[in-house]
Amino acid sequence: MTTRSQALSVVISALLFSTAAMASETSLGLGAAFNDFGYRDAGNKTLPVPLINYENGDFYLHSLTAGYYLFRDGNDSLAVDVRWSPLSFDPDDSDHRAFQSLDKRRSTAMAGLVWTHHSQWGNIRASLDGDILDESNGVVGDLAYLYPIHSGNWTVVPGFGVMWNSSQQNKYYYGISGQEAARSGLNAYTPDDSWNPYMEVSVNYNFNEQWYAMASLRAASLSNEISRSDMVDNDMSSQIVAGIGYRF
Repeated sequence: MTTRSQALSVVISALLFSTAAMASETSLGLGAAFNDFGYRDAGNKTLPVPLINYENGDFYLHSLTAGYYLFRDGNDSLAVDVRWSPLSFDPDDSDHRAFQSLDKRRSTAMAGLVWTHHSQWGNIRASLDGDILDESNGVVGDLAYLYPIHSGNWTVVPGFGVMWNSSQQNKYYYGISGQEAARSGLNAYTPDDSWNPYMEVSVNYNFNEQWYAMASLRAASLSNEISRSDMVDNDMSSQIVAGIGYRF
C-alpha cells in the first residue's frame, strides 16, 4: 500500500485560521487545498477554496467560515462560527473492491465557539465545533499556540497544537460497521474519541499593498483510535493549501 495522509479537523482549518490571522483587510482570492484524507486506496483530492476576508461590525467571513464576535478587545475575542468541513469518503473513489463496499461518508457544516488570545509572546487559539447537518453528529476541539514573525513583505506563523475528535466523529468517518465488514471482508471497528497533536506553518508574502500570496502546511500525528481502522493506512496526516489574493 502507498503512504496516505488525512486532513483532520475541520478540514482546511489551517487555511481558515491563517488567512484570518494574516489579512484583516477586506480581500478576495482563490486557493487550492491538496488533501489526502487518509482513506486507504482512495486517492488524493484537490479542492478549490475561496480566499475571502471580510468584516462588518461584529460579523466576519473568512474563507469557508462565517462568524459573529460575541466579545472582543485588544487581546481577546470570543466568537460563534459556522464553517464547512470537506472531510468525506466516497467508495467510488477507491480502486479496491473491499473499500467500494463501504458506506459513503459525507462532508458537513460545523458550528461552535472560537476563542483567541493575542500577546507579545504569541497567540492562543481554541475552538469547539459540532456537526449541524446530522451527518456524523460529532464534535471536534482544537487548541493551538501560534507565533507570528514579520520580516519585510513576509509573514510566517509557525505553531503547534492538539485536536480532539469525539467518538461519534471518529465512528462516522473511520469506523466500520458489522454490515460493512460482512460486505467488504474488512474488520469491524468502533473507535473511541482521540487526541491528535499537530504542527503547522503559514506563510504570507505581499507583492505590493494589494496583491499577496499565501501557503500553509499542517502535519499531524494520528491517534491509534484512528490509525487502527482498516480504512486508514498511515499514522500521520498532512495538508497543503496555497493561493493568491487581492486586498481592497
